[in-house]
Amino acid sequence: MKLYSTNHQSPDVDLAEAVFRGLPPDNGLYMPTEFTKLPQSFWDNVHNLSLQEIAFEVSHALIGADVPSEDLRRLVNNAIDFPAPIVEVETNTYCLELFHGPSMAFKDFGARFMAALMSYFLQKSQKQIHILVATSGDTGGAVAQGFYKTSNIDVTILYPSGKVSDIQEKQLTTLGENVRALEVNGTFDDCQKLVKQAFLDKELTAKFDLASANSINIARLIPQAFYYVNAYAQLKKQGSDLPVIMAVPSGNFGNLSAGIIAWKLGLPVDKFIAATNVNNVVPAYLKSGIYEPISPSLSTISNAMDVGNPSNFPRMKALLDNDLETLRALVVGYFYDDETTKIAMKDVFDRTGYVMCPHTAVAYLGLKAYTNTLTKQVNGVFFSTAHYAKFLDVVEEVVGKQSIPERLEVLLSKEKQATAMTTEFADFKAWLMNNL
Repeated sequence: MKLYSTNHQSPDVDLAEAVFRGLPPDNGLYMPTEFTKLPQSFWDNVHNLSLQEIAFEVSHALIGADVPSEDLRRLVNNAIDFPAPIVEVETNTYCLELFHGPSMAFKDFGARFMAALMSYFLQKSQKQIHILVATSGDTGGAVAQGFYKTSNIDVTILYPSGKVSDIQEKQLTTLGENVRALEVNGTFDDCQKLVKQAFLDKELTAKFDLASANSINIARLIPQAFYYVNAYAQLKKQGSDLPVIMAVPSGNFGNLSAGIIAWKLGLPVDKFIAATNVNNVVPAYLKSGIYEPISPSLSTISNAMDVGNPSNFPRMKALLDNDLETLRALVVGYFYDDETTKIAMKDVFDRTGYVMCPHTAVAYLGLKAYTNTLTKQVNGVFFSTAHYAKFLDVVEEVVGKQSIPERLEVLLSKEKQATAMTTEFADFKAWLMNNL
């Protein structure tokens, strides 16, 4: 697998270098130099395959010979050991539940696969690496769980103070061992900026082997393509041949970029819906053709999507030849404020009994907004990226008392361990120099 930088000012690299480097020296994003479509025989038989079998075929198509087939199959089976079912909420309207992994968020796919891939590459070298990751909510918990007690890997997670839910904060601040948390007095964009600056700092990179577990790392995107294909397989297994629409709650746009990767491998999707909260940079771009980041990002009840300058947007454009009209032909954007999100949560619960977190509700709204413009029947799939219990205060305010999974409930009694951090890079660099 060869990868290039979206800024085209750095040399192409192999998979291992891209995974451990995280960010190219020119501050671009690593992307595969080519995509080979999966054969038609795969798509004809996809409904007979398990999620793990699909994950192997998709990762093998992307990674190629970088990891031998048997090693890759073992890696996939160990990392992706939980389901991602579709649930019919309304007629021809399905929720893809991506919260059945250890941290109960979709980012378990990326974090566990990435941890397994890094461990595989590190087995012979035995060097120590330091992962830096910024989170707006679920990334932190998934990375903490995915890399917890992994040999030769230390993890530092930056999160915005007061802008993640209680359970999300406990997930990333209570493990200890090789996982540390920095509570940044700022926004997610501030956290992300600090991490990017660290990777571009020559003194830090000369002293430490730094790597990223954010969605800027290509190893996070590859496994997210798995569940797009698996959702289609589940629809096909039900005997439906209706066109497929997929609605993705979006913040950094790594998730949607993974969907476009699946599409480039041959996934038959008619349209992707980019659904955001009021941090609507990409929906606005799709409408006007003008890209205007929001700074600082706006705080909402769907906090994992509170991103004012999506870091994966260059990937999304690069996947579609940086052509606005090509992007518009495949992706439609919608955005919703908190009040509209709450109304949707209550409406769906009252009619169907299905409980949605705020992010899931944003995806549902985007899906309905688009499918209501169609004259043909389709299968609509909206993504649930986190279990509703991770946003229990909002959920219970809207739909009433709900149960909490035991593995989340036990977190609430654990003691938070986090170091306060400013938004100044000099302070962050000094902490890294003294603590890594």
